[in-house]
Amino acid sequence: MFVNVSTTTETSAGSGQAAGTGMVISSSGEVLTNNHVIADSSTVRVELVATGKTHTAEVIGYDVKHDVALLQIDNVSDLQSVSFADATRVAIGDSVVAIGNAGGRGGDPTVTSGSVTALDQKVTAGDQGTGKTETLVGMIEISAPIEPGDSGGPLVNSDGQVIGMNTAAAVNGRFSGQNSSTAFAIPINRAIGLAQQIRSGQESANVHIGARGLLGVRVQELTSQGASALGCSVATNAGALVAGAESGSPADDAGMAKCDVIVSVDGKNVATTSDLNEAMFPYHPDERVTVRWIDQSGTSREADLKLIPGPPA
Repeated sequence: MFVNVSTTTETSAGSGQAAGTGMVISSSGEVLTNNHVIADSSTVRVELVATGKTHTAEVIGYDVKHDVALLQIDNVSDLQSVSFADATRVAIGDSVVAIGNAGGRGGDPTVTSGSVTALDQKVTAGDQGTGKTETLVGMIEISAPIEPGDSGGPLVNSDGQVIGMNTAAAVNGRFSGQNSSTAFAIPINRAIGLAQQIRSGQESANVHIGARGLLGVRVQELTSQGASALGCSVATNAGALVAGAESGSPADDAGMAKCDVIVSVDGKNVATTSDLNEAMFPYHPDERVTVRWIDQSGTSREADLKLIPGPPA
């Protein structure tokens, strides 16, 4: 069974919507999709294409590096799962069909056909909305065109069995965010292996289970241009520049404010926003971290903060 996935993101700056596709992989309602489909989402809803009914869903866990996420649909049972084939047996020239939710329109799935044009490919994929990028390896390259909304959908062989998960349309090896005659899919063996790891609750350097723990700050790269745009005069040249602290958040309660610069988390140096994201990745709500930052006067400050729940990374 295939599903349409829709997400809502709520921040102090406003709300936004996004859409993708997913595959039911258990009768109890587990759904396999791309991590970038649900990243930063406050709520996730899943439309069962076979019945037209829509349900809320919870994020069980995700792997940012390999762009895989596992969801659980609320209040369902006895669902039909998709059928898988061994992706290691896929060959160049094989006929394929990409199934998705092109344009995020919902309803009946969109279908495009083509063939496998290359194996074990490397592609840099990005999200136009967030600007985040990721480099994925070992991908199946296909000639079937896909577009935004198709991410997370099944790539099936001539027998209707799933061999991959549609992930990116690309031009010259880079995600275009638009229709393209070249696309890439994660081999299903790898995606299912990661889903099984998430299901078993085995966290790792790349896999996070459950909700994410947050400090409650908005950050951006520390550059002279960025600091100037915020009206900040900073006393250090490395770290994550605080663009603002959410009212009532752990960071706000500790006195962290706009123009401060986060420089370490639990003793791990933070030189960039990527360093901060990596340092915070393992943590969950209610856990505690020690954060050090440089305030606008140049004073080094430190606090032990209890984290609040946040959306998936």
